[in-house]
Amino acid sequence: MTSVFGTEVPDYLPAVVGGVVLLLVLQRVPVIGGAIRLLVSFAIIGVVAMLVLERASIDPVLAPLASRFNLDRQEVVGSEVRIRMASDGHFWANVSMNGAKRRMLIDSGATMTAISERTASAADVSPEAEIVPVLLRTANGLVQAKTARVPELRLGNIVARDLKVVVSPAFGEMDVIGMNFLSKLKSWRVEEGTLVLVPHHPQPVSAD
Repeated sequence: MTSVFGTEVPDYLPAVVGGVVLLLVLQRVPVIGGAIRLLVSFAIIGVVAMLVLERASIDPVLAPLASRFNLDRQEVVGSEVRIRMASDGHFWANVSMNGAKRRMLIDSGATMTAISERTASAADVSPEAEIVPVLLRTANGLVQAKTARVPELRLGNIVARDLKVVVSPAFGEMDVIGMNFLSKLKSWRVEEGTLVLVPHHPQPVSAD
């Protein structure tokens, strides 16, 4: 293995370079070149579409697209929950995530529900394979994260099933409920220092 400017060259790099050179040569052949350009165009469109659809399941802005293609299996049901504002000016919820008990910050400014690696381990949640890394903009800058799905998250009388979350060591011990949870509710609002969460389909109080 050789090095360039002190960095290791991947084993597959010569094959990639050779493939690119071969494509450039073949493009000079009239018929073959046109077919190659067409295939490359379809490949680019396919990759872009795949990336957009992948992000649709974790971005509330693309939620209609996710619903149209049945990408988002998340379900939130339960009866109304009211949470008083804490002394620090935030809303904190006692949550059961796949059986693991956690105190999570409810943050409407967060696009995604985010959990720490410790919480993911306690809830037996494993990261999913990603085509490209997930980069999140936080108060401390861009951080890399992985996506995962929580089979069941209970917040009082509300249940979210198959909830998509992001996991990163950059979150420390912080766990946050974001807009991909809140956007699935019938409504949510703040009344005189109380956060009111209203799901679409009220259900009985859980036994635990």
